[in-house]
Amino acid sequence: MLVAAMMAAYMSTVATQLNWGASYLVNDFYRRFLVRNGSARHYVRAGQAATVLVMLLSCVVTWHQESIAGAWTFLIAVGAGTGGVFILRWFWWRINAWSEVSAMAASFVVSLLLQLGLGWRTDLPREFAWIVLVTVGASTAAWLGVTALTPAEPEETLLAFYRRVRPSAALWGPIAARATDVAPARDGLRNLVDWAAGCVLVYASLFGVGKLLFGQVALGLGLLALAAAAAGVIYHDLERRGWRSVAE
Repeated sequence: MLVAAMMAAYMSTVATQLNWGASYLVNDFYRRFLVRNGSARHYVRAGQAATVLVMLLSCVVTWHQESIAGAWTFLIAVGAGTGGVFILRWFWWRINAWSEVSAMAASFVVSLLLQLGLGWRTDLPREFAWIVLVTVGASTAAWLGVTALTPAEPEETLLAFYRRVRPSAALWGPIAARATDVAPARDGLRNLVDWAAGCVLVYASLFGVGKLLFGQVALGLGLLALAAAAAGVIYHDLERRGWRSVAE
């Protein structure tokens, strides 16, 4: 069962990445810029070809990797500068598609320049830390500049997003002023508490179960008790606010 579980986890990850990559290539690039009016069968065939292409490229990259840890540190370093824009897009109405594209491109280019051009190594903790810090700083400066130089998303798109998600009006002022049918959200602090409790719930549960499996019963039960307390905090807050209002 353990071997089957490991293989299932491995295959699910591979399938996810292949489908994800093929979806990006076909829907976000091929269908948008190259062939806009193709048939459904055409795009299915393109998706199949993209899946094979992504698989072959991944095999080439894997052949040159020396360790799993090296692959993870490389990916973390390359994508280090995208975290800020991915989070802020929920809180600031000026974030647009070009903000995210520029963040990903700048993060990728800067990280590769540091690693290949300057020879900074991801397997050395100090140099890896500097790679991440420099990449985040350069990428943040790049996407902020691109955001300022490019127009915002269409107003109807922003209004639809605001009505559906109902983010805090602090950084959505112009859009919130037009969406008069939506009451401004004022529960940012409680959402932050729920987020922190959710992180504690997930990690305490994972490590708690792990400690129990390895025979550390007292520590495992303590972590699971902490997870239960975090779940209680979330439940109490949602119950106090009303489940229906939160879900809507």
